[in-house]
Amino acid sequence: MKKSIIIIFIVFAIIIIACQKDRDIVAPDPILGNDTPATPYNLVAPIGFPPIKIPATNPMTLEGIALGRKLFYDPILSLDNTQACASCHKQNFSFTDSNTTYSKGITGAIGVRNAMPIMNLAWEKKFFWDGGAATLEDQVIGPIQNPIEMHETLTNVISKLRNHAEYPKLFKRAFGTDSITTMLLMKAVAQFERTIISANSKYDKYVRGELDLSADELAGKELFIDQAKGDCNHCHILGSTFTDFDFKNNGLDSVFKDMGRYNITLNDADKGKFKTPTLRNIELTAPYMHDGRFTTLEQVIDHYNSNFIVTPTTDVNIALLDKLRGRITPIEKTQLIAFLKTLTDYDFITNLNFKKP
Repeated sequence: MKKSIIIIFIVFAIIIIACQKDRDIVAPDPILGNDTPATPYNLVAPIGFPPIKIPATNPMTLEGIALGRKLFYDPILSLDNTQACASCHKQNFSFTDSNTTYSKGITGAIGVRNAMPIMNLAWEKKFFWDGGAATLEDQVIGPIQNPIEMHETLTNVISKLRNHAEYPKLFKRAFGTDSITTMLLMKAVAQFERTIISANSKYDKYVRGELDLSADELAGKELFIDQAKGDCNHCHILGSTFTDFDFKNNGLDSVFKDMGRYNITLNDADKGKFKTPTLRNIELTAPYMHDGRFTTLEQVIDHYNSNFIVTPTTDVNIALLDKLRGRITPIEKTQLIAFLKTLTDYDFITNLNFKKP
């Protein structure tokens, strides 16, 4: 009898440990086992999402992710040690700023674009509103060096990390070297950011057959894909990512105050174009557009319904829409918003693995 109880207890303990290992991305104590190779981490795409392509030059490890998370929340990356990546990318707001049009930098200077939400970046192809960074690793150093944001130099950052009480051991544990470099900093933060995945909204549960959407939500879903109504699906593709990862002029202005993608490519066809953001957690990420001009989803729908402006670079799918009569009725607007709110993932915004370590 005692032997059976012991066996059951051991099996139960093994199951708990195995489940915890799948869920936990926190690395072991960095002081111990510094010569032990870092622990590989298999980042699995959620059901319905495309496969995740991890760069061969930056394989995922528990230690690399934990280091990246610590760096993400550490104000040491800013000139006066007051601002971290998380200062403008707050988890409660789907890793964007808290209902703020433009974020403040360490000197009090105001930014020129709305802070983008940081989630599901593992599938992104170019980064920032204008696609100025080609890879997730590349985008890490942009805010650090930006004089309006963290206003620091990479030389100073690396010096501070090398002279820190903990970071040399953490980098050694993650990358097997005592030499802290800009590239390793970029790799660590990118590893953490790839794990920030939102994929358990009401809509996801509906797709998996775990629950039903309401009548209004289902009607909103149909409006979302109806080319004569919402026509959202051309850019915010219904399904996993809710973006086409492209750059579009969505008819905001007749005269461009911000040239957007053109600033990177110098191609006239890119004037006024900005990245198509994901609609996941859209309920939490107001204000909307690259300049935060809209504070509500109602205003966003009104823009696409009848307030958009056609210019030579306006996306053709928008330019061809019927704006004279308006396509969305007040009731339909309510239904479309009801559907958009099903994309809110409450588990994502409370996930302990994404909070400050």
